Amino acid sequence: MDTPEGCAAIQRDLDRLERWAEMNLKNFNKGKCRVLHLGKNNHMQQYRLGADLLDSSSAERDLGVLVDDKLTVSQQCALAAKKANGILGCIQRRLARRSREVSLPLYSALLSPHLEYSVEFRAPHFKKDEEPLERVQRKATRMMRGLECVSCEERLRELGLFSRKKRRLRGDPVNAYKYLKSECQEDEARDFSVVPSDSTRGNGHKLKHRKFHLNMMKNFFPLRVMEPWNRLPREVVESLLWRYLKPTWTRSCAGCCR
Repeated sequence: MDTPEGCAAIQRDLDRLERWAEMNLKNFNKGKCRVLHLGKNNHMQQYRLGADLLDSSSAERDLGVLVDDKLTVSQQCALAAKKANGILGCIQRRLARRSREVSLPLYSALLSPHLEYSVEFRAPHFKKDEEPLERVQRKATRMMRGLECVSCEERLRELGLFSRKKRRLRGDPVNAYKYLKSECQEDEARDFSVVPSDSTRGNGHKLKHRKFHLNMMKNFFPLRVMEPWNRLPREVVESLLWRYLKPTWTRSCAGCCR
């Protein structure tokens, strides 16, 4: 909230929650209630729940995703790489035969979801955030028998894999197509603005660019996907082959395109 009126509205809501808890003989765990201040114009208002002031926090976890006060993904990428490295270490210690027939399914099932969780909406866009994730994949492919002394590009080509960055570039238009054409049609107007056109140029289903005050918003999915989607040819967008990609995406958040 960047206005005193907005801060007062949040405090009124907290007071209503406290009155509701008293009426229903319940207590909030106030030690787990914290305030996350966002934005440069934030008043850093101190809020209270009942008689206690709530502590502020620089980062909070929601559904396994770390959101910090600067809306960056550095902590989330570091946490994902740490978890994936731990799982990879367990696989290396337990796996006696490191053939690709065994190692590759384990990598796809156990490591890839951690490296790709929540990337649709909060994808890393700095090299310092992308590198830890790429490093895990390079380490995982190097452990497969017969590929120890092969370059990373050749290993990926041999295994039929993409780099994490290329998988995100591929996954964005696939998710946009699913959103526009399948189960998310009711919410289409909220996140995307489609401009139908019969012009011979373009694919006829271009997404309209939205304006935001923060440059950081261009890295979020609704804006990030617009440019690659609008560059797709008409025959690709309207092709029924896209529908056969849908069953291969087994996780809505992890984005496991196999």
